[in-house]
Amino acid sequence: MPETELVPVRSFTTEMEAEIAKSALEAFGIECMISRDDCGGQRPHLAFSGGIRLLVRAEDLDKADEVLTVPPDCVTSGTGGREAS
Repeated sequence: MPETELVPVRSFTTEMEAEIAKSALEAFGIECMISRDDCGGQRPHLAFSGGIRLLVRAEDLDKADEVLTVPPDCVTSGTGGREAS
């Protein structure tokens, strides 16, 4: 079985952000995994130095980046997706 190169598509500061992004990629059929160096959760402060990385296969990098990139016209100003009146 050939080895697959894993590359980081994004880095996050919180576990929740990483999990949300992971769910988005999985919804589009992109396999991914979260990588962090926090000593198995015993030292969560260590994750701040290197971040919590979301890894994908090298061949899925472009598609994953596209999924995680929010188009500027989708960003709202806190109006819940509605235009402010």
